[in-house]
Amino acid sequence: MVVATLKQIVKYKRTAREQGTFFVEAEPKIAFVVRIRGIRGVSPKVRKILQLLRLYQVHNGTFVKLNGATKEMLRIVEPYITFGYPSLAAIRSLVYKRGFVRVNGQRIPLVDNELVRQHFQCEGLVCVEDLIHQIYTCGEHFKKVNKFFWTFHLASPKGGFTYKLAHFVDGGDYGNREEKMTKLIHRMV
Repeated sequence: MVVATLKQIVKYKRTAREQGTFFVEAEPKIAFVVRIRGIRGVSPKVRKILQLLRLYQVHNGTFVKLNGATKEMLRIVEPYITFGYPSLAAIRSLVYKRGFVRVNGQRIPLVDNELVRQHFQCEGLVCVEDLIHQIYTCGEHFKKVNKFFWTFHLASPKGGFTYKLAHFVDGGDYGNREEKMTKLIHRMV
């Protein structure tokens, strides 16, 4: 399904180029947010937004549905986080390698489909791939699936960060990485 949509996008771009027009892709629906700086010197407003995003520790990551409110929250806490738009392969590696779920307030590794079947019986989600699909497409059960996952505890990236106090555009690390977030995820998993 995802490959078909990528082929359609390529087809639309080619026809637009042939006709001398432009094709603008849809804006991303989700972002993966990783906290890269600690708590020292953080204002109470920023601290509260980091709590709302469930980013309690350095190198914690979570998925966020992009809308007007969450974009504004990301803008406020931008010096303390890095975020971008992950690919399907990056989401899959995160879930399979670092995926823990919340069951009765306990952190349990996601090792089989039985946990998914028990928790999402009413929604028709039966396996881990269904959860990945809900996250990637920002489906109707995105909020429940995202809450089901514990925050992703990631390792320090291989090769380290460049400079945490500078924006990604200026050669640093914080801020919006857009599609380059996939590369960072693979370095941190």
